[in-house]
Amino acid sequence: MKVIGLTGSIGMGKSTTAAMFRDAGVPVYDADAAVHDLYDTGGAAVGPVGEAFPGVVKDGKVDREALRQAVLGQPEELKRLNAIVHPLVGRDRVGFFKAAEEAGADMVVLDIPLLFETGGDANVDAVVVVSAPAEMQRERVLARPGMTPERLDAILAQQMADAEKRVRAHYVVDTGRGLEPARDQVTAIIAALRKR
Repeated sequence: MKVIGLTGSIGMGKSTTAAMFRDAGVPVYDADAAVHDLYDTGGAAVGPVGEAFPGVVKDGKVDREALRQAVLGQPEELKRLNAIVHPLVGRDRVGFFKAAEEAGADMVVLDIPLLFETGGDANVDAVVVVSAPAEMQRERVLARPGMTPERLDAILAQQMADAEKRVRAHYVVDTGRGLEPARDQVTAIIAALRKR
């Protein structure tokens, strides 16, 4: 079973591209969704994150905005958070792999926003980077509720530059040309991976 890493900076269309892989019958593991579940009421991360970052747990779940404020611009605090969350996500991913294997999948996609930044690219067979022109990226992200140019810049500062991701990718999906061209690219990537 081939393991494909799907990544891309904020606002590049990664979630939409992941859905295209899913629509094509490829199981997709969404690391962000797994983290949401871990932070929710009863989630395995609630206790340890609350101990490490007092005040971020509200009403029995991790308040993501409070946690973001606690780690934003503080690499050591972010590292401490990742040391708690990444092993929990890893355990969750094991269950995903098992289910995909039992279903007879020949490949799976791991949707991981910080794939390169965390060294996760070393654990996949191929990397697909989702990209779009910088001005389109800014426009998409700034249209989100509560997003500000300052917050976007802070997020981008924590992510590897798009140009570097593109260079390191095995495949690039350019979402700047619209949905159908992106879907065609995904179809071609799946076909190419099946031939490898």
